[in-house]
Amino acid sequence: MQETLGMLYFWLKAGHIIFMVFWMAGLLILPRQLVYMHSAAPGSAEESLWAERTRQLSKIILLPSLILTWLLGLTLSVTIGAWSDGWFHVKLLLVLILSGYHGYMTALAKKMARGERPMAEKRLRLLGEVPAILLALIVVMVVIKPF
Repeated sequence: MQETLGMLYFWLKAGHIIFMVFWMAGLLILPRQLVYMHSAAPGSAEESLWAERTRQLSKIILLPSLILTWLLGLTLSVTIGAWSDGWFHVKLLLVLILSGYHGYMTALAKKMARGERPMAEKRLRLLGEVPAILLALIVVMVVIKPF
């Protein structure tokens, strides 16, 4: 029984890491796609192409990866009893912020697909750095466990 539980832990961990990588890849690509869409004329064929690409990215990679990352991560946290650790609470907060970022950027992509340009391209480029910063902080929490 102990061996089965041990293997379950490793499968949960592997799945969590795999889908987290897929999710992060999508979150790093999405802002770049929005920068390209930003420079396309509203209503143009180029804008439609970038809008379709962002829809596909969200539907095929981002949303499924977000869901599986959360499901596997929460299951893993229960399995290892992480809920009483300070580092886990900080990680959870950072992942909640990252999930909010995901929602914000997806909503922004939908606005831009309708021809709106709610922010300057420079600000959009800066927003593209958010997932990398959050990822670095999350990795520090998981690996270093500072508290």
